[in-house]
Amino acid sequence: MLRILLRRIVTGLGLLTLSLTIAFCYSVLALAETDPNEPAETSIDPTNTVILVAEESAVASRLPLRELRLFTQVFEQIRLGYVEEVADTQLLENAIAGLLLELDPHSAYLNQEDYGELEEHASGKYGGLGLRVGGKNGVINVISPIDDTPAANAGIEAGDLIIEMNGAPVRGMGVQKAIDKMRGEKGTSINLTIYREGEEGPLEFTLVRDIIRASAVRSRVLEPGYAYVRVSHFQETSGADFIVAIEKLKSDSIKDPLKGLVLDLRNNPGGLVPASVEMAGALLDGGTVVYTEGRLPSANRILEAEPGDLLEGLPIVVLINGGSASASEIVAGALQDRNRAAIIGTQSFGKGSVQTVIPLGDGRAVKLTTARYFTPNGRSIQAEGIAPDLVINRAEIKPYSLRKTTREADLDGHLETVNEDGEDEDSATDIEDLSGDNQLYEAVNLLKGFHLLGRG
Repeated sequence: MLRILLRRIVTGLGLLTLSLTIAFCYSVLALAETDPNEPAETSIDPTNTVILVAEESAVASRLPLRELRLFTQVFEQIRLGYVEEVADTQLLENAIAGLLLELDPHSAYLNQEDYGELEEHASGKYGGLGLRVGGKNGVINVISPIDDTPAANAGIEAGDLIIEMNGAPVRGMGVQKAIDKMRGEKGTSINLTIYREGEEGPLEFTLVRDIIRASAVRSRVLEPGYAYVRVSHFQETSGADFIVAIEKLKSDSIKDPLKGLVLDLRNNPGGLVPASVEMAGALLDGGTVVYTEGRLPSANRILEAEPGDLLEGLPIVVLINGGSASASEIVAGALQDRNRAAIIGTQSFGKGSVQTVIPLGDGRAVKLTTARYFTPNGRSIQAEGIAPDLVINRAEIKPYSLRKTTREADLDGHLETVNEDGEDEDSATDIEDLSGDNQLYEAVNLLKGFHLLGRG
């Protein structure tokens, strides 16, 4: 009889604990509900984020008490009978994670570590040394120091080998583990032992960590008149970084004005919606970039570009593949629907949903799918992806070795070639070899075709 009574008390306590937990969750949601006209404190999600403003609404229907009782029974069985003791807080945290796990692949519970990593990834800022590194012969080699960072200022050079960190050998250490060791809070220090070819012995460096900003945007000129911008993912500053890159390409191409741009979004997993809208908007002269639809009124939004096309109508080719997802599909879809760019490559990933990060106030958060997004023409990309205008699969370019034939220039006494000014023609041009990337090679050829046909 006493055992039955104790069991009922324990079950009652378990139900009370669960009820208090649920009440706490609803209180958190209530605190998150704000006036849509007031600024809302939100967090950033690098998989495709908009700001969530929860409207006041009647909170769902009556709680399913039968399932709650079942939950408390399972909860108590685990507490009392699992082979190892597990803290109640851990069990409840696992239960919360399970609530989101079964919704869709992108909703998730974020503990303090996960939430911190998400914010770091979204901002592109972290405490560290400013080194791009890789693995070589069991040690960590420096690919390059980032300009104006502790590593660059201390004199670490590309090609250096890191053999010790704080006196501990790094041989056999994975690259990611080495990166984690070099990162840390701003103002903390680390000792690196460096081997540099040509030096008599190891070099010792004591570096003080600082905030490092890593841009996701890279740009260069492939050949005179044709520019290339690579966007690896969408961070807070990616839209602004893209605009800066375009302006620099234009200013650097005064002698050979730009005739077209290749925008490479291959293997871009997405990121922040505002950054993608800003990037697409820089290439569109106003109008809709994307719109979202969800259950909450605040999830129903139309995001538009600011007037003004940075490239003033110059031809654009966008490269995508199966790794292009989320925010990168927003950019590709908008440029495709608005007839602003030709999309080439292979079918994109097909992530057409929007995740919102809801902070829980103690360093933890919930990442919840709150809406679907649609291209300007109303296409849903979810589980479908962006179909390229021209399908080009990855392939190896292997030019044929042609038999040398006699041409006019080989004949004795041939007339010299002169241009209209009577000067010898200089055919030497600075052209990048693209034979290792057939999709990029075809993108440049397509831009040249647009230019020849007068679209540029």
